[in-house]
Amino acid sequence: MRTIAFCLFSSLLIQLFCALPARANQRYWTTDYDSLRKSLPRQQSDSARIRTLVHLLDILELTEASGREQSLPLIDELLELNARSQQIDETPYRLLRRGVALWHKGHNDQQALEIIKQAIAEFDRLDHPIPRLLIDLAPLYNRLHQSQERYAYFRDKLAYYRLHNSLENTAACYLVISGYFRHMGAYNQAISYCLRAADLFKQFDPKYYVNELMVAGSLYADWGNPQKALQYLGQAMVLEDKYNVEGLQRFYTLQTLSRVYLQEGDMPNALRYANQNLAEVGTKQNPVHKHICKAYALVQKSFVLLGMGQTQPVRPMLTRAQHLADSLQLRVSGRPGEFLLDAAWAKYYEAVRQPNVAEQYWQQAYNKATSGRLKILRYRVLRDIIGFYIKSQQPAKVQQYTRMYMALTDSMHQEQSAFLVAQYEGERIEQAQNARIAALQQTRAIQELQLRQRNRLLFIALFTVVAVSGLGVFLYRQLQINKRTLAQLRQAQNQLVAAEKWAFVGEVSAGIAHELQNPLNFMKRFAEVSTNMIDGMPQQTSHAHNGQELQQEILAGLKQNLQEISQHGLRASSIIKDMLEHSRSGTGQREATDLNALAAENLRLAYEGVQTQDPNFRATLNTDFDTTLSEVQAVPQDLGRVLLNLLTNAFFAVRQRQQFSLNGYQPEVRISTRRTPNGVEVRVRDNGTGMSEAVRQRVFEPFFTTKAVGEGTGLGLSLSHDIITKGHGGSISVDSKEGHYTEFVITLPA
Repeated sequence: MRTIAFCLFSSLLIQLFCALPARANQRYWTTDYDSLRKSLPRQQSDSARIRTLVHLLDILELTEASGREQSLPLIDELLELNARSQQIDETPYRLLRRGVALWHKGHNDQQALEIIKQAIAEFDRLDHPIPRLLIDLAPLYNRLHQSQERYAYFRDKLAYYRLHNSLENTAACYLVISGYFRHMGAYNQAISYCLRAADLFKQFDPKYYVNELMVAGSLYADWGNPQKALQYLGQAMVLEDKYNVEGLQRFYTLQTLSRVYLQEGDMPNALRYANQNLAEVGTKQNPVHKHICKAYALVQKSFVLLGMGQTQPVRPMLTRAQHLADSLQLRVSGRPGEFLLDAAWAKYYEAVRQPNVAEQYWQQAYNKATSGRLKILRYRVLRDIIGFYIKSQQPAKVQQYTRMYMALTDSMHQEQSAFLVAQYEGERIEQAQNARIAALQQTRAIQELQLRQRNRLLFIALFTVVAVSGLGVFLYRQLQINKRTLAQLRQAQNQLVAAEKWAFVGEVSAGIAHELQNPLNFMKRFAEVSTNMIDGMPQQTSHAHNGQELQQEILAGLKQNLQEISQHGLRASSIIKDMLEHSRSGTGQREATDLNALAAENLRLAYEGVQTQDPNFRATLNTDFDTTLSEVQAVPQDLGRVLLNLLTNAFFAVRQRQQFSLNGYQPEVRISTRRTPNGVEVRVRDNGTGMSEAVRQRVFEPFFTTKAVGEGTGLGLSLSHDIITKGHGGSISVDSKEGHYTEFVITLPA
């Protein structure tokens, strides 16, 4: 009972702990991927390796092809380990494996997107936070040019995660939605979502918090508020130094600072940050990122130098950037931002007074922005092209591109109009959304409370059922014990009654035997004396006459009759002796008996007995005793009498068959013991004459025998049956095939 209750209590505690929502763990999300990856081979147990693999997949970025390539063997190892230990639900990881593989191959981005969304739904079902995966899904939408679908998906996910208090996933959705509004040119909404993401990332991932501060500064710069831009970028720089932020994030901060100062006309600071960016490129980056950032930094410094009127060092910089762009196949917009190489060439050729070449590069810049569906970049390029044609005094071109600029502006205003609302109305909408979410959260809290109460009642009911079941088992066991005790008591009572009966029968039989013994003794003695007298009479001579011959014939017949009287007297004495033995069955006291030793002893006695009668008799004796057999409660004298009787009969049967068999027959008697589920079993088997079915059915009847007159009384097996069944509560059965074998099976209770 205690064990069952403890197991149930432990199981309940485990379920309760597993049901707790995942807490934001700053150390978990800021763990260095490379260090954690190196620790994986040192993990010994499957559970430790599974935890490490899950951690690696949670913090691995899939935006780059190298990250997707690294993720596949990690997922494979995770699935292989979990197949043995079954520690986690592997459904989301199987879906993630398929989706990432398709994304990495680049054959079917749409199918990859749908499968990864299914994986995210499975992670949501398990309440497993996946902020990195959500952020990495945005570039896949961008590759498919599905900006509206991307916004709708993350808007719905944001509502779900806010309702379920998923801090990490909510922050990721704010980040992605901010990027959507940025590409739409809706800077107000973009900055609002960016700062919301920053507030949440601050609680669990400082590096992403710093990144969102940097993005907010960049958005303010694009929106035309350089003071706010420098404020957030300055905060980002301080925190990047504090948290040792490197790589693309650090590069983009320095790049944006240089761009903002260039817009403000602060050329010394613009050049300082451009030079710092070029100096830091590649110090802590992989080779691919190093070359990409190098190209971006060269273009930015070229813009600064052109703004300062220094054209001579610009051409080799742009040539180097062009070489990197061609070798890396850089697009006009990438992860580090917008790559304005064509615009830089155009400004350079404007500065060196080659307008025809400058015009070609402006056209290339506009065409690339158009083909990339980058409306904000088209807007800026068109503005610069109009300025170029104004300087070159081409009014027709100015009018043409001004119409294109106005049409694009109207299109962008129409798209942004859905997001342009009065501040008060926006606050009302947000308050209504917050109230609706609060109501849903309250409803969810009530449902969780009801679920906990139901689980508590279920546990109480389960505990009650277990307690009642345990009590039932206890009562059932007590009932069985009482039944066994009652059966033993009744058996003891029956044995006492039988003992009294047999004692009375024994007394009567003893009296009868005593009364019969005297006449029998007289008859045997008289027959012996008469026989001796006849033997003492003179024998017939060869000259005897007829009267003497008749006399001798009469004496011979009389002698034969007297011998038969003597034989039947002996048989009557044997019957009386067996009756006395029969009357004493079941009256002995039980004691611990070594059944193997008792069987071996009686086998030896029976074999010696038959060899006394026939010294030339030989037989094969086989024993198969169970050495693990413990002592049994039995009356050793009575049980030994049964075994001796069965073994004597077995030797008689094999002697009979030997007398009537041809050469080659080998008499064999076998005795074995073994433990059974309900007690012990003794088998006595011979390969003698066997018995017919009619004989087998009557073999335990009193006075039934197949032996010749004077060789058996027919009470041996009847006496054995009573000793086993009445005296020991067991059973005895016989199996035989005439002319082949006979086997007696004794079963005794343990």
